[in-house]
Amino acid sequence: MPVTATMGPTASFRLMTDALPERDRVEVMREVYGRTVLKVDLDPLGPTHVDMQVRALPGLGIATGTCSEFRVHHSTSLIDSDDLVLLVALDGASVMKHRGREEPVGNGQALMMSGEEVGLNVIQPGGLRFVNMSFSLKALSPLIGDPAPALMQPLPTSGGAMRLLLDYVRSIQDAGDVLTPEAWHLATTHIFDLVALAMGATRDAAEIARGRGVRVARLRAIKAEITAHGGDLSAEDIARRHRLSARYIRKLFESEGTSLSDFMLCQRLLRAHRMLSNPRHAGRSITAIAFEAGFNDLSYFNRAFRRRYGATPSDVRAAALKG
Repeated sequence: MPVTATMGPTASFRLMTDALPERDRVEVMREVYGRTVLKVDLDPLGPTHVDMQVRALPGLGIATGTCSEFRVHHSTSLIDSDDLVLLVALDGASVMKHRGREEPVGNGQALMMSGEEVGLNVIQPGGLRFVNMSFSLKALSPLIGDPAPALMQPLPTSGGAMRLLLDYVRSIQDAGDVLTPEAWHLATTHIFDLVALAMGATRDAAEIARGRGVRVARLRAIKAEITAHGGDLSAEDIARRHRLSARYIRKLFESEGTSLSDFMLCQRLLRAHRMLSNPRHAGRSITAIAFEAGFNDLSYFNRAFRRRYGATPSDVRAAALKG
């Protein structure tokens, strides 16, 4: 399907133009993207290709994906809010024109502009892998005060709050529609905290954001990495990758009433359970599966597995083969 959608308090769209006739692609782009997230018009500068996930939340719009070269313009007739618009160029290049200035946005750079003023974004040949976000100024201004000093100023994405923001947005986009409305409400709060820090939050707001948005974003990013590796990481590995101390990481987990070791154990057990439940692994011994999941002690694996799932590894395998 060229467009798939989920409606509700967190409406989302997946747009893939390769599934559309070339003649229809620009109009669909204008309707789905240009009216949902940024209120812009679009003119292609070559063959049209877009693959993006768009999510509309109260006061917040998120679009992530890839696109070919476009001329994206925000004209007077389309201005209907004072939203702030963030463009992050993960790969590729773009040129932003706004407030009488022209600013290139290349690989790994970000730029913020005002949605209540005329602006232009020209995506360069080769296309763009991007994150676009729109923020309600009414919701953001208590955290940042006057946004003017941060507009049209290159914002680095290699570290700090902007890096946490991008990691957090990627993780919640991946989580998708499994999140509850309450979880999305919290996620929106954390995103506003992080973008405020990246732009230069007021002193009081920065203290709140560091204790709320930054902590949550770091913990989510760490959990995502542990999950991706099936729990096969040490505390020192994680600390090195995230440039934090192992002690601080352990405290992040303790703040949620759990521990780093328990979370990693759950991920290793989950990895083993998935392999035992998959008939494709029926020819492998339980010992081999336990070792691949990161367990060096088979007796400990069997005890931990039974505590977690209320069944032995052999029971889980037998049920999967029987079904």
